[in-house]
Amino acid sequence: MKKLLLAILSLFILASCENKPETNLQITGIVKGLQKGTLYLKKMSDSTYTTLDSIKIDGKSEFESNIDLKSPEMLYLFLDRGETNSGDNNLMFFAEPGKINIATDLEYFYSKAVVTGSKNNELYENYKKITSRYNEQQLELTVAKINALKNKQLNLIPSIEEKSNALINRKYLIAINFAVNNKDYEVAPYIALTEINANNRYLDTIQKSMSPKVAKSRYGLMLTKYLTEINKK
Repeated sequence: MKKLLLAILSLFILASCENKPETNLQITGIVKGLQKGTLYLKKMSDSTYTTLDSIKIDGKSEFESNIDLKSPEMLYLFLDRGETNSGDNNLMFFAEPGKINIATDLEYFYSKAVVTGSKNNELYENYKKITSRYNEQQLELTVAKINALKNKQLNLIPSIEEKSNALINRKYLIAINFAVNNKDYEVAPYIALTEINANNRYLDTIQKSMSPKVAKSRYGLMLTKYLTEINKK
């Protein structure tokens, strides 16, 4: 009888292990100050968000999520604050298999977030720091153009547009150099797809420079497909 019970128990354990989905990414973190709400882990699929996991927060600010990530890619952590509202509810980070930790707080959910454990995310954050100065200058030129139009100073428009175009080209060159220099990471084709003009001839250079591993990744395959479609046209 004892042997029979042990055999049945073993079968139950084996069945539960077989039914448990395999995961290769563990995300842990804390949202300081959050006592009640829901976190949604999402990915972008065909221009729409797909929910990978939802995490209820009730009393404890810590959270954990375990998912199966087929390829390193940009994920989004959305915060549903419940009764309170804020425009700072979406935290994007470049995920990759392994262990990632996200530390942030309720008031500045995105702007104060610190993500560790992902080399791709570290590289992407470095890229954003490099290009932030150019984004600020572009904003200043946009404001200058609006003011020129408002004050009917049309003679200033050509000069402003020339500076704006030069700034855009410099930012493209930064994106291209960054992608080529980091060809061994999936962030390279992501930057090529999101930061560089679709007709830029250097997209082909980035695509050809990718390592075999990156070329087989989600964004690597997307870049190759994208360039194939452009060349057909």
